[in-house]
Amino acid sequence: MAGILNKLRNLDAYPKINEDFYSRTLSGGVITLLSSVVMFLLFFSELRLYLHTVTETKLIVDTSRGETLRINFDITFPALACSILSVDAMDISGELHLDVKHDIIKRRLDSNGNTIEARQDGIGATKIEKPLQKHGGRLEHNETYCGSCYGAEAEEHDCCNSCEDVREAYRKKGWGVTNPDLIDQCKREGFLQRVKDEEGEGCNIYGFLEVNKVAGNFHFAPGKSFHQSGVHVHDLLAFQKDSFNISHKINRLTYGDYFPGVVNPLDKVQWSQDTPNAMYQYFIKVVPTVYTDIRGHTIQSNQFSVTEHVKSSEAGQLQSLPGVFFFYDLSPIKVTFTEEHISFLHFLTNVCAIVGGVFTVSGIIDAFIYHGQKAIKKKMEIGKFN
Repeated sequence: MAGILNKLRNLDAYPKINEDFYSRTLSGGVITLLSSVVMFLLFFSELRLYLHTVTETKLIVDTSRGETLRINFDITFPALACSILSVDAMDISGELHLDVKHDIIKRRLDSNGNTIEARQDGIGATKIEKPLQKHGGRLEHNETYCGSCYGAEAEEHDCCNSCEDVREAYRKKGWGVTNPDLIDQCKREGFLQRVKDEEGEGCNIYGFLEVNKVAGNFHFAPGKSFHQSGVHVHDLLAFQKDSFNISHKINRLTYGDYFPGVVNPLDKVQWSQDTPNAMYQYFIKVVPTVYTDIRGHTIQSNQFSVTEHVKSSEAGQLQSLPGVFFFYDLSPIKVTFTEEHISFLHFLTNVCAIVGGVFTVSGIIDAFIYHGQKAIKKKMEIGKFN
């Protein structure tokens, strides 16, 4: 038994020295104090890192199919009235959403940017007691009103009872309304008068679009849109204007839900038009993103980068459609962010490395100073004897 204990004693990597042989120095005390402070600071930093989550980032190929893309927007047009502003969306699959109204809210703004209360249609309009019937006569008290669509009826029994109904019927036919005053419904509702009354007003438009997850575009432009011979056209003649100011401020634009750390490069972006007409284009690259928090909750969202381009034209020379266009394309690469804690073993390894490293380095410094002082003393003593 004694032989085994002796063998174990011989394996001791930390031989002990009698305290009588210790030599304590001032420099050693200073180095011990400094190394203790450094050790404490490094340990505290490592503990803080251990207690907080870290985010791991990975890039993978996006293999998702058949999903939709939600586009949230909040844009202010300080010089474009709500009555003439429309929203359209289209994609490369051929799907069209023209003059989108659902899930979108418009707020009229005065010249100072203050919200104006909603005003009833027809204010300032020419008052006509008896609307014009489809058959040509005026509405009598015992008749049901059925207004004419002025040749744009899809079926014989169709009725257009408002100016908006007529404009919509014309849009479906691919026609433009050249003079609203020639249409009884528009004249009765005071369409042109309302446009004139809203001259100088602005519009704040916000909401969201749900589109296919393929490349496409959505835009904000004056006038009702329609397709004519395969070309996307906006009916601007109805407003009897030769210039449109599309100065705008993007309060918010996101592709998907918010997640921690996301940066939306177009938030708070503002542009002012200095020519009579302009077409402002944003070219956006959308990167699908998945964020998983420490509790395992997953957020499916997107990030994006953007470049800009503007086309300007003079009054009466509409070389391109005035409006704000957002062209987006999707990246085939998906980014995943995963929140996680550092493992306890990793934390323990780092703490041991800190303690051992600081202890070793401070020992080397102390030995260097101690032996340096001894050598200097020796030389000084030899110099005295000489």
